[in-house]
Amino acid sequence: MEKDRIKTCIDVAKLYYESNYTQDQISKHLNISRPTVSRMINYCKEKNIVQIKIVNPFERQQSNEFELEKKYGLKKAIVAYAPLNNSNEILTAICSKAASYLNETVSDGDSIGVCWGRTLYTIAKLLTPRMLRGVSIVQLKGGVPNTEIQTYAKEIVDIFSRKFNGQGYYLPLPTLFSDLSTKLIVLKDPFISNIVKMGEKTNIALFTVGAAGENALLYKLGFFSPRDKRALAKVAAGDICSRLIDDKGQICDATLDARTNSIQLEILKQKDTRILVAGGESKLRAIKAALAGGYANVLITDQFTAYELL
Repeated sequence: MEKDRIKTCIDVAKLYYESNYTQDQISKHLNISRPTVSRMINYCKEKNIVQIKIVNPFERQQSNEFELEKKYGLKKAIVAYAPLNNSNEILTAICSKAASYLNETVSDGDSIGVCWGRTLYTIAKLLTPRMLRGVSIVQLKGGVPNTEIQTYAKEIVDIFSRKFNGQGYYLPLPTLFSDLSTKLIVLKDPFISNIVKMGEKTNIALFTVGAAGENALLYKLGFFSPRDKRALAKVAAGDICSRLIDDKGQICDATLDARTNSIQLEILKQKDTRILVAGGESKLRAIKAALAGGYANVLITDQFTAYELL
C-alpha cells in the first residue's frame, strides 16, 4: 500500500513539474482531491524526490572563491548567493551550499565530527538521504546547556546519521564544567573517553563560529559568570566549538578553556577536511579569527561576508 502511495506521489510530481499540468488538472485526471495533490507535491519535496535548483545567471562568485582560497590558504572556498544581507537569508544560502558540498564529498567509511547550533541543524535538514556504508557521526563538544535554550545537539547527530545511513555517537555532557577537577573525573569514564577519542579521529569536521558578546548563543547558555563575561568582553573575537579565541585565533583564557568540554583546537587543525560554515556581519570578526588561526581549510560563506573578508 505504501509503495502504491509513493508511486502516485511520483506520478503527481511528474505531471506537475515535467508536464506542466495544474493541480486542478491532475486532480481530475487521477481522480483525487485538489488538497491531496498539493500534499503529494509537498511530500515529494520533503523526501527529496523532487529537488528544485535555482540557477542565478547573475551569480559571479568564482573570482571571490579563488581570492579567498589564495588569501587564507584554503583548500576550498564556496561563496553562496544570498538575495538579502540579513541573517535568515544568509543562513539559508550558506547552509544549502554546505549540504550540497557534504552530499558530494562524504563517502563510505568517513567519520564526521559535528558541533551544534542553528547552522548545523539547518544543514542537517537539507542533506539528501544517501545509502552509505560505515559512516559515523560524532559529537565534538558537550551539548547539554545550563538553560532551556535549544542547542539541537542530539537532533543534529540523529539527522546526519539518518541521512547518511550512519551511526551516531553523542557526548551527553555540559559544554563547560563548573571546575576542572569535575571535568577530569568525568573524562575518566570509559564510555565518555571513547567518544572523545572517536571525535579526535574523525577525518571530517563540520563547524561554525559563534560571535562574542551577550547576544551570542554560547553566552546565553548559563555557563559564564558576570566576571567571566567582563573579562572576555575585552579580548574574545568569538568561539570555535565553544572554545573562545582572540583576533589572532589564539585561546583567550587558559583557565576557562581547560574547563571547556570540546575537541581541542590544535587537534581540530590536524583533520583532513575542516569545514567552516558561517556568514553575516555579527560573525565577521569570529570568522576572521578562525581563519587567522588556520582552523578551517574549507570555508562556506555568503557574498556579503566574502566581500568583507577580502
